[in-house]
Amino acid sequence: MYNVSIIGASGYTGAQLVQLVHQHPALSLEGTYVSENSADTGKNIAALHGNLAHLNYTLTPISNDILVELAAEMDFVLLATPHEASHDWMETLSAGKAKILDLSGAFRIKDTQVFEQFYGFPHTAKASLSEAVYGLAEWYEDDIAQADIIAVPGCYPTASLSALKPLAANGLLDDAVRPVINAVSGVSGAGRKASLTSSFYEVSLQAYGVLGHRHTPEIEAYLATPVIFTPHLGNFKRGILATVTVKLNKGVTSAQLDAAFTEAYANAPLVRLRESFPKIDDVAHTPFVDLHWKFDETSGYAVVTAAIDNVMKGAASQAIQCLNIMTAQPVETGLVQ
Repeated sequence: MYNVSIIGASGYTGAQLVQLVHQHPALSLEGTYVSENSADTGKNIAALHGNLAHLNYTLTPISNDILVELAAEMDFVLLATPHEASHDWMETLSAGKAKILDLSGAFRIKDTQVFEQFYGFPHTAKASLSEAVYGLAEWYEDDIAQADIIAVPGCYPTASLSALKPLAANGLLDDAVRPVINAVSGVSGAGRKASLTSSFYEVSLQAYGVLGHRHTPEIEAYLATPVIFTPHLGNFKRGILATVTVKLNKGVTSAQLDAAFTEAYANAPLVRLRESFPKIDDVAHTPFVDLHWKFDETSGYAVVTAAIDNVMKGAASQAIQCLNIMTAQPVETGLVQ
């Protein structure tokens, strides 16, 4: 058994991690932590998340001494923490035997100038940043297997890159035309903190972060091409539906497009290539990414749709996928019955 602790266990993603680690046959959940000033300190996880009422984990306030202990004693530490906290704590947490899976955006972008522009604070954890491996599980398995620090991808980038990387990897994209990504997320992506912008009563389908969302440079960095990314907020709880419009190179055929996806995901049990365009209900509360596409050979344009659960494949279950890779287990262990 591998010993695991979770920091930031009270939020939506943290609570999902609690459930996934608890049910995993090879993991033992040794600690569930929240920030020192959290209103959830001392509470049982069941008091905050009724679906976990069968579990008994107390939310303990984190401290520097505990960070040092976790680094020395844990096999894995999962961070469901704000970007600033992950940034500030990584040096301490990664100094011992523990391997760290960070679900914040603190270590996804290697360019520190771009990072500061989009995240609003300077990146000074240079050594940890150089070690961090991007945890898009289907595409960086070899690197993940050897890593000590995993930067678990954002939810929008997971959906977008899952749809686009087979095309880029096979040289099918027309470099003169940026892929256009329109993606809609449920309100759980905004976290548990009360806010008028994410209140169900206030939310109506709307675009936000237009031409400036922090996930844009993340997508571009791992696709190696510029994109137009427009996120939308929908008044539903969980899930992301990303519809991507691309221009393919002249002469590309439907058979080539089909082969790009089937070959890319032939050994990916958590990617489902669908016979029709997926919907969010197909993937909610699951670790899957569902993909479908259509190509107009006359115009050269294709539309690809990716559907994921933002809390699962977009965060918690992808972290567990990476952990499974790091421990040489099948990627679906603890995620699919």
